[in-house]
Amino acid sequence: MPDPVFVIHGVANRDREGFTSAVAALQVATGISMVPVYWGDLGADDRFVSAALPIRPAALPSARQSSGLRDADEPPRISVPESVLASALASDPQAADQWTHVETVVRERLANEEQRADSGLRNGPHYGDADELLAYLAEEWPKTEWLWRTDDPLLLFETGQSLAEVLIEAGDLWADEFGSYDGLRAGDEDEGRLRRMVRNRLQSLDRVAGAAIQAAAGRLNNALRTKFGPGTTRFLGDVLVYQRHREAVHARVRKCIDSVDPTLGRTPDRPVRVVAHSLGGVIAVDMATAAVPLWTSSLLTFGSQAAFFHACDPRGGQILPYAGDQPVALPPSLARWTNLWEPLDMLAFVAAGVFQLHDGSAPVDISVPHAASTGMWTHSSYWDLPSVASEISTAMAD
Repeated sequence: MPDPVFVIHGVANRDREGFTSAVAALQVATGISMVPVYWGDLGADDRFVSAALPIRPAALPSARQSSGLRDADEPPRISVPESVLASALASDPQAADQWTHVETVVRERLANEEQRADSGLRNGPHYGDADELLAYLAEEWPKTEWLWRTDDPLLLFETGQSLAEVLIEAGDLWADEFGSYDGLRAGDEDEGRLRRMVRNRLQSLDRVAGAAIQAAAGRLNNALRTKFGPGTTRFLGDVLVYQRHREAVHARVRKCIDSVDPTLGRTPDRPVRVVAHSLGGVIAVDMATAAVPLWTSSLLTFGSQAAFFHACDPRGGQILPYAGDQPVALPPSLARWTNLWEPLDMLAFVAAGVFQLHDGSAPVDISVPHAASTGMWTHSSYWDLPSVASEISTAMAD
């Protein structure tokens, strides 16, 4: 009778019974005898992490309180399309032709207004000669903080429309009161009143766009923390704890294996088989490559970070740091390695780019299909995927 497969859980697992049940279900799905290795009680204390998370200023005793004037304290609740938010918050905006779009909208709006005036539907000046002010706006546009960062057609269209309205309204006002639209172009100071009006409108539009984008970004931040924050926080917490208390976690794994057979994993003749999720995969690789290794004949990881961690911070033991030119050779104490990753799992990494097995072959990286029922947070979805059970059966076959 073959030795059982030891299953090591990953981060944020504080439910021993739930983990035992998950392993039991996996055992039924694979037909392989399995032993759960639980170490969650050694993980991070995440009861009070919410005290360190950003919350709305009004909820903080020391926060600046509202003066009662909405414009002074609260950004406008404007619906910002996702494309606007994504492009405006990009660290390297790709919007080289954005001013061309704005200029086109301004010219078209002025031409339409002039056509209305010519048709006799209304009285007023002609607006077609806007080259000077458009050239000035083109100089001012790169000085905006938010508008220049977006290539969203809707935002650029509305901005152009608003700038054109300034020209139209100013022209109407001057024609009605003074009889000369051109008089707006020059004033007592260095620049004309119309230029100042248009510049002020552009700056105002930029402030409104910035306030709306930041308000939307804040709501997105809150939504992401609510949806993904607990999993991410527990992941980071358990990683920190494991880095500091690695020996204690390894001792727990070793104790569980010893309870089955104290000779397992201690020599090349009695290797173990291991299935591990998330940080459990890091634990398994660390133990298999330690100076005194846990001899492992077959390892299957899913949603794991061993390669990522080693590339960032060498794990030590028998493996050398990753230098970037070729994969790092693993010792013979880790004979086979199958690594599964799910396309939407942000905490999953491939292994073959960083590691190479002792026989010269690469760890086998396999992408498991995304199931629509798992939603966006897929890091814990592997346990119930039939494809994962199938890959475990293949990898653990004698």
